[in-house]
Amino acid sequence: MDLSAELSEFLRSRRARLKPEDVGLPEFGRHRRVPGLRREELAQLAGVSVAYYTRLEQGNGRNVSMEVLDSIARALRLSDTERAHLTHLAKPTAKKKQHRAAIARPQQVRPGLRHLLDAMEGVPAFLVGRRLDILAWNRMARALMGDFEAMEPAERNVARMVFLGPNSRDLYRDWECKATEVVSVLRLYAGCYPEDPALLALVGELSVRSEEFRSLWAAHTVADKGHGTKVLRHPLVGEMTLTYESMQVAGGDPDLMLITYQAEPGSASADALRLLAQWGVDEPADTLR
Repeated sequence: MDLSAELSEFLRSRRARLKPEDVGLPEFGRHRRVPGLRREELAQLAGVSVAYYTRLEQGNGRNVSMEVLDSIARALRLSDTERAHLTHLAKPTAKKKQHRAAIARPQQVRPGLRHLLDAMEGVPAFLVGRRLDILAWNRMARALMGDFEAMEPAERNVARMVFLGPNSRDLYRDWECKATEVVSVLRLYAGCYPEDPALLALVGELSVRSEEFRSLWAAHTVADKGHGTKVLRHPLVGEMTLTYESMQVAGGDPDLMLITYQAEPGSASADALRLLAQWGVDEPADTLR
């Protein structure tokens, strides 16, 4: 991945989403040829020269200081995740050796984590890696999401399942929101691991095969996996409102995440999950394949 181009496009996209009134600047009613703040307005807010900011937005991040990046991040109203992404793009050498070493090592799931998944009865839970590969799962995750064991290893990937799976739009009531989240997480990973050939191949494949993915990728949104609520429409037990949590797994791999789903106690969704637990013992639903 060309980090200079990524830095340029990311800064442009973040600047384009701001209006003068968003940051306390007068509009003066002047016609704007492009949406968002002008470069000179952003430079003024960040306290840097227009020429300096222009060079940075053109992808020249060499020797930029953290103080300047912090000022630009504040001016652009970046979230903590976006700020980290900007740093990865502008100063990629900071952890380059560490990231290269991580790419060279296959992500492993130790036996203790597999036992933990199996012990989480009634809670769909699975482990995802840095490319959103699904590395391990329990019986309830299989019943909720689909028969992972019957899939080819390359198919066990959240992004492939969401964009290329024939039934993913049926499973997620707000498919567009889920798709945006998936692309935003991949963008964040791509900024951290720009030399990961498997990640770049995944992005290339999805860009070729999915128009929606291409459009969302071009928006340069970034996000980390977090927590929230999803409404899932399961073919066996119907619609469920589930909360999800994403937790980093201890043990030296910062990109290994545990994802869990659960329903509010006493709700109809909790009843549906219990029914799915009984139904899914031998017959996992073919939801996302």
